Amino acid sequence: MKLLDARGLSCPEPVIMIRKAMASKENAYQIIVDNPTSRENVTRYAEHQGYHVTYTEKEGEYTLSINK
Repeated sequence: MKLLDARGLSCPEPVIMIRKAMASKENAYQIIVDNPTSRENVTRYAEHQGYHVTYTEKEGEYTLSINK
C-alpha cells in the first residue's frame, strides 16, 4: 500500500498525486489531506477509477483509504 501525504496542498495537487500513484496499479492506497475539498475531489477521482474509498477524520485531517 502506498501512503501519500498531501497536507498543505490545495486542489488539484492531491488528485494529481493519487493519479500518479495509481499508475502503479496497486490495489490499495492511503492519502492524507487537510481540507474537505481535497477529500471530496480525491474520493470522486478514485471512485471514477473503480476504487472504494473510506476515510477517517482527526483534528481537521482526513486519511483516505482507497481500495480495489
